[in-house]
Amino acid sequence: MRLSSFIVREAILPALVATTRDAAITEIIQSLKNAGQFSDADVSDITAAVLRREQLGSTGIGHGVAIPHSRHRDVPNLVGTIAISQQGLAFDSIDGEPVHVLFLLISPDQQPGPHLRALDAVVQKTKDEQLVSKLKASRSVEEIWTLLS
Repeated sequence: MRLSSFIVREAILPALVATTRDAAITEIIQSLKNAGQFSDADVSDITAAVLRREQLGSTGIGHGVAIPHSRHRDVPNLVGTIAISQQGLAFDSIDGEPVHVLFLLISPDQQPGPHLRALDAVVQKTKDEQLVSKLKASRSVEEIWTLLS
């Protein structure tokens, strides 16, 4: 699965404003809403679902990357985006390091297959430390999109 098949380009945040995990998740979900992805959905409920998932265990996978995600009944299809935190966020990552690159995924409640394939695609892509380093240094949507395409 290609990242460009579910990453919403219009929702990419090259300069995340939030300074905490919860605020970052809220900001990223709002970016997806602003890009027209959740027209009929309750954004606060989607945000709560992602935060509940974080309470089960951090999605900070190490090396400065986190993949907050959830499934939700009001989301019609798999969507995601990426945000870059220049200052880094405390995310309770497995390596204890701050998170700079956040991939957020939301998918329909009844479609676990695409959700799992998307998670796997992000994990595989972020194993490339050079790519992660370039993403951290990116300052524009165009730079990030080019790296993901």
